[in-house]
Amino acid sequence: MATTRTPDATRRSERSRRAIFDAALELVGEVGYDKLTIEGIASRAGVGKQTIYRWWPSKAAVLLDAFIADAGDEPIRLPDTGDVAADLKSVLRATVDEFNDPKFEAPYRALAVAGANDPELSEQFVNRLQDTGFQAYVERLRRAREAGQIAEDADLGIAAETIVSPFSQRWLMRTAPLTYDFVDTLVDQVLRGIAKR
Repeated sequence: MATTRTPDATRRSERSRRAIFDAALELVGEVGYDKLTIEGIASRAGVGKQTIYRWWPSKAAVLLDAFIADAGDEPIRLPDTGDVAADLKSVLRATVDEFNDPKFEAPYRALAVAGANDPELSEQFVNRLQDTGFQAYVERLRRAREAGQIAEDADLGIAAETIVSPFSQRWLMRTAPLTYDFVDTLVDQVLRGIAKR
């Protein structure tokens, strides 16, 4: 006699969640954040909009979770070859490539813009996404200081912010293109300011 299996609700939920994430990321690239809707995400994902509202309160919340899910759970750690300038340039060059990729740019820019008008979303965006990346820069600079490459009295938080903020500003405001030359110069200038004398 054949046994009937009970459907695995966890697997079904995970499939639905992944379909919702994929739909949100695709649609924000196609139509932009302003025209992105829960209805559109639900239709593209093949789920009812009540399924989305059961898990998320807004399209911004869906997009944030989708973006974080795509980023992965691995802790961020910058390379340490012993040459802090080369390591920072390598990471920032990869970040230039990522930020210039439309698949990355559309959801990230949408989240940044939505966060400007939604303090709760902004706090989640910073806590769940930006802080981990920022702390990775601080940690790499700390290791460089321990290796005698950076002045003992350098404020590593401000140094990390001095590296990532001009990058973010240029990208967000579109004041100039993000290029390898730009990030290389940025790293050299910051490290010159905090170098051990």
